[in-house]
Amino acid sequence: MNDVIASIPKRILVDGEWRESADGSTFGVDDPGTEQRLCEVADAQRADAEAAVEAAVSTQESWAATPPRERGEILRRAWELITGRADELARLMTYEMGKSLTESLAEVKYAAEFFRWFSEEAVRIDGRYSRNPAGGGRTLVTKEPVGPSLLITPWNFPLAMGTRKIGPAVAAGCTMIVKPPQLTPLSMLNLAGLLTEAGLPPGVLNVVPSSSATRVVGPVLADARVRKVSFTGSTEVGRTLVEQSAPNLQRMSMELGGNAPFLVFADADLDVAVKGAVTAKMRNNGESCVAANRFLVAESVAEEFARRLTDEMAALKIGHGTEAGVSVGPLVNEGQRRQVAELVDDARDHGARVTTGGESLDGSGFFYRPTVLTDVPPRARILHEEVFGPVAPVTTFAEEDEAVARANDTQYGLVGYLFTRDLDRAVRVGERLRTGMVGVNTGLVSNPAAPFGGVKASGFGREGGAEGIEEYLDTKYLALAVGSS
Repeated sequence: MNDVIASIPKRILVDGEWRESADGSTFGVDDPGTEQRLCEVADAQRADAEAAVEAAVSTQESWAATPPRERGEILRRAWELITGRADELARLMTYEMGKSLTESLAEVKYAAEFFRWFSEEAVRIDGRYSRNPAGGGRTLVTKEPVGPSLLITPWNFPLAMGTRKIGPAVAAGCTMIVKPPQLTPLSMLNLAGLLTEAGLPPGVLNVVPSSSATRVVGPVLADARVRKVSFTGSTEVGRTLVEQSAPNLQRMSMELGGNAPFLVFADADLDVAVKGAVTAKMRNNGESCVAANRFLVAESVAEEFARRLTDEMAALKIGHGTEAGVSVGPLVNEGQRRQVAELVDDARDHGARVTTGGESLDGSGFFYRPTVLTDVPPRARILHEEVFGPVAPVTTFAEEDEAVARANDTQYGLVGYLFTRDLDRAVRVGERLRTGMVGVNTGLVSNPAAPFGGVKASGFGREGGAEGIEEYLDTKYLALAVGSS
């Protein structure tokens, strides 16, 4: 562990320089599997955030003028560096976040692919030229970088959420101020070092780790020269950021909370459905905005589905993410574990039956057993709140219309999952679900080549795919008076 941690820059990055915080303060980063301190990181202050804005603003013009091919090659080199150091990056992520080494390696691969994807998108930023319908003039439409951007990343996917935002910003020609999460800042700091090594010029990427998001985000949002904000996190914080951005009318991308329904119809292949359920529920220990949160199963197969899911969840090995064979690590901190336990206890108090799990583990680390609940009544909180942990509440439905209505009965709309052998039903139900994404006979929707994002209280804007770079581009129209003189 010491070798992994020791090589990481643990300071603030401004204009290509790694520096201590303005007042010399630091904050600690802990291993959630042991509750032991990993290291101290420079704790950015308001002055550090303001310096990061100045660096981004002063670099924006020259960075926007950099040829798209050069921007793409930087991302390509960064992809190669991440791929070549996957084991090191995965171990770092496991130590700071808690997920198993297998999951960390999968995230490293996923994260790297955003850089490869957007390295190719950098040279495909296009526009159009056309003759005016009435004749006489011409229309020229171009795309330009929106400008300095504030990127706020979450703790649960500390590398992939960084590359998913940084990749399109670099490709589009935007400079950045990045606020990494307090709980897991090390992966982002390491990524910033890799991008510097890949040739990213000073001032393009500025990183301000801090124990207080308000302290560093506030002055950045208040600066009208910052033209774009991309945030991944809770709906409550997202609403606050949108309100704070209003005076300067900054462009916003919000990837917020979820309450994903997981629909299993009577004709579903239960082997496929149970496998998909474990994937959709247990990825990242359940600490994922796209984790399946409500399992709605047709009455005729519900008992069999619950039995198989219980067997699969009970068989998962729990332990520190670096241990061989472990698939379930700790939750990120005691507060997160306490929230999961409260939701399970509330469901139990309302009559739900625990078929496996339902308890914390004794000893060090923030471990909670993978849990399946059946007979969950509609009033249980867990059906209405994002559990963000390894808990699968199973309920039943009688008809398709009931399943769809209950799936949509939430303020959230990030992702939904449905399992059926009927192609007509798959399309029909998929179109009726009020979500930004739908997994059909799969529990995994994340894909760098596809647009990721939600509707309703799950946010707006898209990351990844051809749509992802558009979030960092402004459209400009030039009216050409051809032949008017």
